[in-house]
Amino acid sequence: MMTDYTKTHVSIVGAGFTGLSAAYELARKGVKVTVLESEGEVGGLAAAFDVEGEKLDRFYHHWFTNDLDVMTLIAELGLKDRVEINPTNTGVYYANNFFRLSTPWDLLNFKPLSFTDRIRLGLLALRARRVKDWKALESKTAHEWLNELGGENVYRVIWQPLLKGKFGPYAEDVSAVWFWNKLKLRGGSRGKGGEERLAYFKGGFVALAEALAQKIRDLGGTILLNSAVVAAKRHEDKWLVETSSGSITSDRILFTTSLPITAKMIESWAPPEYLQALNRIQYIGNICLVLELDEPLSKTYWLNVNDPTFPFVGVIEHTNFERPETYGGRHIVYLSKYLPHTDKLYSMAADQFLEYAIPYLQKMFPSFKKSLVHKHHLWKARWSQPVVEKYYGSLIPSEDGPEGMHLCSMAQIYPEDRGTNYAIREGRRIGVRISEMICNGGN
Repeated sequence: MMTDYTKTHVSIVGAGFTGLSAAYELARKGVKVTVLESEGEVGGLAAAFDVEGEKLDRFYHHWFTNDLDVMTLIAELGLKDRVEINPTNTGVYYANNFFRLSTPWDLLNFKPLSFTDRIRLGLLALRARRVKDWKALESKTAHEWLNELGGENVYRVIWQPLLKGKFGPYAEDVSAVWFWNKLKLRGGSRGKGGEERLAYFKGGFVALAEALAQKIRDLGGTILLNSAVVAAKRHEDKWLVETSSGSITSDRILFTTSLPITAKMIESWAPPEYLQALNRIQYIGNICLVLELDEPLSKTYWLNVNDPTFPFVGVIEHTNFERPETYGGRHIVYLSKYLPHTDKLYSMAADQFLEYAIPYLQKMFPSFKKSLVHKHHLWKARWSQPVVEKYYGSLIPSEDGPEGMHLCSMAQIYPEDRGTNYAIREGRRIGVRISEMICNGGN
């Protein structure tokens, strides 16, 4: 029961990085804030599970070295010693062969493309990073733009499989803005030799979420776990929020959940046209099979799968980034697939999905045997990735909804894409803004 917390200034729905970052800023300003989370732990998509006594992310995570907002927060929390920055190996699986693709020199030796197309591919990345007015790209799909920059062969070999792997049936609809941002971000996270450098948080990303949650509590904020929001509506100049563990009232409410979930929570109260706007943006789901292996698969951290006959967009061997000793000597591999939640694969159980995956792994890695799998885990995210279409900016609802309601979700991070760095940036920004509204007399 929530007898001590039935009244608050601001209620926040969702204890992912966005909700926690907003609560952090509100609590710092002395605003009474309560975070409501349906799960039994904080972190959202950064939730974790236990491997040999160590927390491991359910879905693979890393930061780029130019992710400054998360680095700033880590410094504020006094946790800089928990960050590890390492060079990583990136590769491509294409036509039953493996190719390194971590440095400019690797690019020049990428044999599936002609020498001319390799030069075009290198120039494409440089030209993409020089784009200043991203709004000029809103009228183009990624398909159209990438063809213009690199030609049809480069698109067919490099970009088309990645778009299809990431967005499935929506691949041809994805905006050039989304792809531009990906190229810009990766290009800014390299060492002096051109190698890609990435950062990881010791103890998993959930450790940072837990540290932030504790800081919020220390500042007087409240976080209620296992408190799924059933409905929220405006009632007698307050927000009345019904949860699975009781009711709470607040002056303002911030939703950090996916927009269709938010629409479901307020459907008994909000106007139909507003609900329609919240349901307009499409999302694609993700299933992630995590393997604990007795031996490594390869020496590559991030393997892009550019073979359309394979179901996985990537094979991420986490222990080629973070040492296997961290996980009791286990070698950790993530197999990621984006797909509509209506796809039959999405409904598979863990054992069934493992049997589905093994033949593909054996084709890719002939020495792989099922007996190497010590344990396996299957995680699913229904609202994993918003589909960023052309003119996506015009589809994003305002962060200020009716009557003291606010929105801050991954679908509103634009032109950047989802990710913990931007979740933290946007959460802190709206937290500051709501606190200013309250302090200036707007409740």
